[in-house]
Amino acid sequence: MRRPLGILGCCPLLLLLLLLLQPGARSVPHRLRRQPLGSGFSGSHGAADSACKNRPLDLVFIIDSSRSVRPEEFEKVKVFLSKMIDTLDVGERTTRVAVMNYASTVKVEFPLRTHFDKASMKEAISHIQPLSAGTMTGLAIQTAMDEVFTEEMGTRPASFNIPKVVIVVTDGRPQDQVQDVAASARAAGIEIYAVGVDRADMQSLRVMASEPLDEHVFYVETYGVIEKLTSKFRETFCAANTCALGTHDCEQVCVSNGGSYLCDCFEGYTLNPDKRTCSVVDVCAPGKHECDQICVSNNGSYVCECYEGYTLNPDKKTCSAMDLCASGRHDCAQVCRRTDGSYSCDCFEGFTLNPDKKTCSAADMCAPGRHDCEQVCVRDDLFYTCDCYQGYTLNPDKKTCSRIDVCAPGTHDCEQVCVSNEGSYTCDCYEGFTLNPDEKTCSRASTSSLVTTEEACKCEAIAALQDSVTSRLQALSTKHILFLMCSALHWYFGGSCFDTSCKGTRFSTESIFLVILLTSGSEILHVANTVTFSYFLFISRYR
Repeated sequence: MRRPLGILGCCPLLLLLLLLLQPGARSVPHRLRRQPLGSGFSGSHGAADSACKNRPLDLVFIIDSSRSVRPEEFEKVKVFLSKMIDTLDVGERTTRVAVMNYASTVKVEFPLRTHFDKASMKEAISHIQPLSAGTMTGLAIQTAMDEVFTEEMGTRPASFNIPKVVIVVTDGRPQDQVQDVAASARAAGIEIYAVGVDRADMQSLRVMASEPLDEHVFYVETYGVIEKLTSKFRETFCAANTCALGTHDCEQVCVSNGGSYLCDCFEGYTLNPDKRTCSVVDVCAPGKHECDQICVSNNGSYVCECYEGYTLNPDKKTCSAMDLCASGRHDCAQVCRRTDGSYSCDCFEGFTLNPDKKTCSAADMCAPGRHDCEQVCVRDDLFYTCDCYQGYTLNPDKKTCSRIDVCAPGTHDCEQVCVSNEGSYTCDCYEGFTLNPDEKTCSRASTSSLVTTEEACKCEAIAALQDSVTSRLQALSTKHILFLMCSALHWYFGGSCFDTSCKGTRFSTESIFLVILLTSGSEILHVANTVTFSYFLFISRYR
């Protein structure tokens, strides 16, 4: 029996129209949510479905075509994309769609600005070929941020308030750092849905997806049933309730509740008494975390870290001490020394640590205060040796010095006399010798050098007298000469110059001085004096 279609049958539609026409409807940033699912999956949609229009989106599909995805499975992924496009309100002013294909590399099959109708989109999808290789999911998300979600490639300006959505489909574990890249994407306002198939790593799906995870992470056992996710996404994108319309005033999470809604908060936040806004929960407060050493708050959740000198164990909670001085773990230029969970840098002998406490410079080992040499420090590459001043010798301790006897036999080169002089020496000669110009050897002094200036003058006078006497001698007889010599010599040697052998002979003054001329050497003065005295006696007696 058919029930009459009354006012109750159209109430949901009337309620929707009233909400849309309310002049005071608040405009808040839209957040996509998956509505509670009905019974089972449905790939068909009735008349009620056609009346459901999704809000405009900038939607990017990122599909995994690595080696683990077999060709026939990849074809099923393309069917899933085509059916998803059928459920969307596609157009330049409504939902724009882009498709990216990735493995070890990333390929943008078509950006948001290329196709604005379903037929051309599905035609482009049918020609996509798998890349085959690794699974660089993080690289794919980064490429979406850098090359697809740009105004040049069709993304609408932020002032349009069009949600940016990514749906990642993968069957493996990412081979790069997807967690940090996904966090950057979410922070940039991109909402990420993660679809895992077969061997997909659930933990990886969870770290890349947006909150709440139970509404952004999906899993199917095989590619054969991936089409059934179409209805889930349709319910997610369909704006058939207050939360989906964006007319609520929840700060974080809107939960549909019949014809109304409730507000909730992300993990790590708590709902304030106004039932709309949220405050951060201190997840790192004592007793609220499981970290062994350091708890770091992270978007309402937390991660564990370790003190310097420790490394986080695989359980991501506890820490173990590590060898900070192992190769590649320190930045010391020369020597690394472990110090209780940390390290300090040092230098090799002959080097000093620079102010940066890491690098080293060669030290001046002979600088004052850096050596223990008593007299002279000599640098020798990175070390030093001690030496002594001239006239000193290095002691066995190789540091101190003692004075040496520079005039000891064999230590000088003086020919005759060595004279010590303040650690050095000078040469001298014995009496009767003079020092040669080389300041070392000696030569015998000449006799003439012993004659004084006064004596030199006398010699000149005697020489003049000698010439005079010589001419007079020529006039003397032999007898006279013999008598003169006899008298002078006899007198000189202690006899009397006036004995009988010499009497009777008269002499001139010049003849007597002849004796002086015949006398040589150092006795000339004695002979001169003797003959002169004899002469005066002779003159006084015989004249």
